[in-house]
Amino acid sequence: MAKQLPAAYFEFLNELKQNNNREWFDEHKSRFKKLEQEFKAFCKDTRERMQQFDGIEREKVFRIYRDVRFSKNKQPYKTNRSVIFYREGVTRRGSYYLQIAPGKSFVGGGFFAPQPADLLRIRKEFEVDAQPIRDILSQKEFKKAFGGFMEDDVVKTAPKGFSKEDPNIDLIRNKKFAIKHDFTDEEVLHPDFQDQVLSYFRLMLPFFDYMTEVLTTDLNGEPII
Repeated sequence: MAKQLPAAYFEFLNELKQNNNREWFDEHKSRFKKLEQEFKAFCKDTRERMQQFDGIEREKVFRIYRDVRFSKNKQPYKTNRSVIFYREGVTRRGSYYLQIAPGKSFVGGGFFAPQPADLLRIRKEFEVDAQPIRDILSQKEFKKAFGGFMEDDVVKTAPKGFSKEDPNIDLIRNKKFAIKHDFTDEEVLHPDFQDQVLSYFRLMLPFFDYMTEVLTTDLNGEPII
């Protein structure tokens, strides 16, 4: 039976958005702790159910406290709750992500901040042959669920060492290779939300498998691990 998120969490986050200060939060800390226990239980159960189709090493629920030391935004608390699910072992690359927030809930997956060597390897692969990733991105169910790569972090023309005239520059320009699917508040609070999250995570597998193959081989297809 699918676990359900409490509607009270959205109520709390909406109130926090209007009262983002330590005094208010301290007054409602017991309320937050109870809701956080439910969210963590939801995340743990989701991770256990994910084992049916992928190897998940662990989940990490992000803290609600913001690091404001180097930020112009000095509000002390995040107004969302989020979790990342790490795939198990060096032969499973990529990670799954879930965020809940009023009006800003989504699932995502992929390579949000690839290391320079991984970023270069992916770009080189797309330069040589981008057809496999294009086939994945254009697959009917995948495209309906995610569209394409998130395009909020790209270089303006072309990365150093690549031609802006390359036919695959639309892919190569990306600084991250991630996908997402947005949910309405009504969808998040529906009894089948967890099932929906799992179905979108499962749809990501061909993408993860392909990217894993790229990142564990050289340009000749020879294993590097």
